[in-house]
Parts: sequence; C-alpha cells; structure tokens
Amino acid sequence: MSGLPTVRGDGSEVSVDLLVIGAGPTGLYGAYYAGFRGLSVAVADALPEVGGQIAALYPEKLVYDVAGFPAVRGQDLVDRLAEQAGRWNPTYLLGHGVIRLDDAGEGIVATTDAGARITAGAVLVCGGIGNFVPRELPVGSDYLGRGLRYFVPRLDELAGQDVVVVGGGDSALDWALSLEPIASSVTLVHRRTRFRAHERTVEQVHASSVRVLTPYEVEKISGGGSADGAVSEVVVASPDGDRVSLPAQSVVASLGFIADLGPIEHWGLELRRRRILVDRTMRTSRQRVFAAGDIADHDGKVSLISIGFGEAALAVNHIAALLDPARSLTPGHSSDA
Repeated sequence: MSGLPTVRGDGSEVSVDLLVIGAGPTGLYGAYYAGFRGLSVAVADALPEVGGQIAALYPEKLVYDVAGFPAVRGQDLVDRLAEQAGRWNPTYLLGHGVIRLDDAGEGIVATTDAGARITAGAVLVCGGIGNFVPRELPVGSDYLGRGLRYFVPRLDELAGQDVVVVGGGDSALDWALSLEPIASSVTLVHRRTRFRAHERTVEQVHASSVRVLTPYEVEKISGGGSADGAVSEVVVASPDGDRVSLPAQSVVASLGFIADLGPIEHWGLELRRRRILVDRTMRTSRQRVFAAGDIADHDGKVSLISIGFGEAALAVNHIAALLDPARSLTPGHSSDA
C-alpha cells in the first residue's frame, strides 16, 4: 500500500514504545490501538506490503467474521485497517523479518534480516501462523504456474474458465463460492465425504451451481491444448475406481499450509501447539513480550480475526500500564480521543 512511512535498508535505527511484529489485520489493529493509548509504534513484517496472509494469498476473498461488515473484501479490510492505524503515524519496516530479540535494560532490541535495529519498551508479536508454504498437490506439479495454483490473489484472472478446486476446508469452499459467479464452471473435489468447513459454507456450496465430487482425488492433470502446454484436463478417481474427466484451465489446490515459526522458535518463548503460550493479559513467558492473533495460544482459544483484534487491544492496555504505571489499565472511550 503506497503512502506508508517505511524504513528500509541496512543500519536503520528506530526507537519506539512498542514494536508490533506482523502487519496483518491483528498487527495493524494493534498499531492503531497503541497509538490511541498514546504509544509510539513501529510495525515490522517480512512481507513487502501490509496485510499479512490476507493481502498475500487472498485479497479478493470475502471475509465474514469482522464486526460491522456483513462481508468485506480482504484487501478492503486491510486498507481500512492501515488507514485507521495511519492516524497515529506508525513507522513501518516492510521487508524486514525480525530474527532476534535481545533484552536491553528497560526494553527490547529487535534485529531484522535487513539490518535494522528497533529499540522498544515492549514487543507485541502478531505473526499469524509464522512462515507458511502450501501443501502440494501430489500430482501435476509440472503444471504449477501453467494452470495449477495454490491461491488466487485476483479472482478475475480465472474469469470464464473451467476451474477445479481441490480441498475440503474453509478456504477451498470459499474459493469455490467466490469463483462461481465469474467462472465458466467450478468443480469442488475432496477426498472425503465430509468437509472441514463451517456448516453454513457447506450448505451454500451445495445450494450453488458448484459441482461437488466426493470422495474423489486428483489422479492426473494433463495439458497440451494450448501453445504453452497449460492445464486442459483433470482426471479424478474415487476409492471404488470410478473416474471422471473434467475440462479445466485452472486447478486451485487448497490443501492447507505447513507453518514454520522460523526465528520465533529461538526467542526463548514458551510454545504450545506451535504457537506462543500467553496468559490472560496476552503476556508471554518472556518479560516485555506479548502476543496476539493466530500466533498466540491460551485455554479456550478461538482463531478469528475479530478475536485477534480483542487480544491486541487487551495486550496494548497492559503494555501501556507496564511502560507507564501512571497510565490507567482501563482506557477512556475512543469517541473521547
């Protein structure tokens, strides 16, 4: 997103009250709320743009679990959050992956892989699920970039095509529903009879024109019908040997992601289920380090964007009181700001 104040390059020095690691929805809201509480903020992210997974993987998909928005396009949500945070002029270090956190007296010094050093009174980790790579479709890898893809940044790229979506989770069904109005045809293929998606989404798919094939798996992807040898056909097979040949110009394999915490594993934080364990204040096992959003874990955890917003606000309120005991833990109304 243009117009953001950023710091790039080797030798950058930044000093702030709070460093937010991760510029996804939770991190952007955390940056806004920290500014509202009177804190100076820097936001670091390894990606070159704000928005995290939403901006990188599915900016065109509709998000349904954010209060006040019956449905909102992913990129529109990111843009609104960046605009909201921009009221307090946070410093963005985009293209800066934080690789080290060192204690420094009454604060933390973070070092990035681009050579920047950020001195902060506290750190709020909002790193989503960490570094992530898509689970590969077992067959047809030669067609990656020639019709096979693992996410759809721009839906209109598939307009008018026959599309095969592979997977049984929320993302796969969301792709199928999002593509239905613009694609020539959409077929959803899942190797099990039951889906892992929300019941309401499953109902919507069955009520749509999307063709659902379960339990089937992709047996073969072939091409050759065009000059670049792109995908032209997908053959799927069921456990009892039934085979179906599907015309296709695009295959969207939505099989989930393999998460890698990367440097986070070496920051001396207590982890559970490959997430950072936090207490009821969102504090980690390390002094002055808090976490919120998908990367954080606690009893009763529910991974929703809306929950991440609340966790970020909770963490910031406790950080504000930690950095200045004269600050009230309970903020005033935002309408008073």
